Amino acid sequence: MGLSASLFSGITGLQAHGDKMSVLGNNIANVNTVGFKSAKMHFEDAISQDMSTATGIAQVGRGVQVGAIYADFAQGSFETTSESTDLAIGGDGFFIVSPKDEETSYYTRAGNFRFDKDGYLTDPHGYVLQGWKVQDESNTQVATGNNVNTSNAVRTVGVPTNIRLENFQSAPKATTTINMITNLDSGEASRSTDSTNPYFSLFGAWDGSAEPPLGDSLYGYQSTIKVYDANGSAHNVTTYFDQVTLSNAGGKKVWEFIVTCDPAEDGRIASDGTTKFAGTSAAGLLMTGTMTFNAAGDLTGVSAFTLKSNAGTAPGDLRNLDEWTLAEFSQDGLPVLTANFLSRSNASFTDASNEPVTVEMNFGLTNKDLSGTGVSKGWNTGSASITAADAFGNNVTDLSRIPNFGEAEKSALASTSYSSGSTTLFQSQDGYTAGFLQSTSVSRDGVLTGRYSNGQIQELYVLTIASFNNDWGLRREGGNLFTQTRESGDALTGLPNSSGKGSIASNSLEMSNVDLAVEFVSMITTQRGFQANSKVITTTDTMMGELIQLKR
Repeated sequence: MGLSASLFSGITGLQAHGDKMSVLGNNIANVNTVGFKSAKMHFEDAISQDMSTATGIAQVGRGVQVGAIYADFAQGSFETTSESTDLAIGGDGFFIVSPKDEETSYYTRAGNFRFDKDGYLTDPHGYVLQGWKVQDESNTQVATGNNVNTSNAVRTVGVPTNIRLENFQSAPKATTTINMITNLDSGEASRSTDSTNPYFSLFGAWDGSAEPPLGDSLYGYQSTIKVYDANGSAHNVTTYFDQVTLSNAGGKKVWEFIVTCDPAEDGRIASDGTTKFAGTSAAGLLMTGTMTFNAAGDLTGVSAFTLKSNAGTAPGDLRNLDEWTLAEFSQDGLPVLTANFLSRSNASFTDASNEPVTVEMNFGLTNKDLSGTGVSKGWNTGSASITAADAFGNNVTDLSRIPNFGEAEKSALASTSYSSGSTTLFQSQDGYTAGFLQSTSVSRDGVLTGRYSNGQIQELYVLTIASFNNDWGLRREGGNLFTQTRESGDALTGLPNSSGKGSIASNSLEMSNVDLAVEFVSMITTQRGFQANSKVITTTDTMMGELIQLKR
């Protein structure tokens, strides 16, 4: 064995501590590297050699060797930035990036991403961040009883793909629902009267061929809202209200209403396919009906009438109450009207054989009973006719003749008729014009959304997060990138903030998790270890010198 074995034991110590100093130096060099994970070196003793002793066989170690180098995947601190595409993972997981047109996948904690000239969301190497496309579904809000149920769950489609913004424009959406909640002053006098058809006074006063179509003194209140057609053009829809004069009604109030648009913008075409509404006395008249309130001023009933699908072609026929019938209901239990602003063929009436452009009209009352067939489906008409001409007659005291919903349910926010000034409490519609992308943002759940100039927020992608059963088995590839190995196992992909995956912090970057205090202390102990091993070599050299001096 001899003294030379001590020299080689010292050499292994020098080599091991030198390698450890390289690891420490790499950690310190990356103290400000985004998403960097420091490493720790672990030593183990080298093979031991048997030797004979007075008590038997014993072992003498032959030095030290590197046992393992493990990455420290502890969470790094977050740095706030001004870029919405700077992302950080709070918790477990890695971003997945891939070179364009390649199947290779890399994994990283560095979230400094930017959109390139082609719309790809890339890292500094040009590798594209991976995510799922979001299914194109419109969020819906349906008023039911005292609650408003919102359905906005993000649904993904396909497999993870390159995140790329290809469409920087938001397509227009035609209005399908108008919500108009008003308080109609119970003390307001009737402004428009018709002894023959008292519930259709406004209807009879409207003249779409005149300017203005309805005089200011013929209605008690009006409210206007801007709606959109399928091409993104805006149109004003005005609802006029006027109270019907009643006697012996037990405190109940009935208000007549008409829903109208600009007669010049009425693109509806009569049943003959050629006669246009524009220019006729019925132009702009989309719906007529009544709203019934109890003595306390709460809404208890709504009737609504629209033109029959086989309405006559002569201008006078379009104003005949025999041509107006009970409106159809949407699946949400709201009466619908047609507003064919674009003059589309077969789109002017609500008949199922056509292709109607329907708009729900919501005053705060929904119909839960949509039973029945034909045009009267959902209406509680009793024995009364379903046409406007016969539904009321001229008997203003028999309120039971007024059609109502089969099973009316008042929403949390509904129209009222209190003894206070008439006012619009709430109005909204769900259409919008075309818009251009202005900015993007990423939520905690990793949903990449685009904000457009038309006020819309569209969900585009959901980031894909990968985790591994053995993070320490990943291979470092440089550039803040890792690749999977047999030791790490296959990547387990999923949505952020679910199934143990970390959440996403936008406008943030995860910094290096290198702790300088720990690294400096390790440097001191490593230096001392290296120094001690060098002493083993110099001391052994002195001993060998003494041995040589035995022969003079």
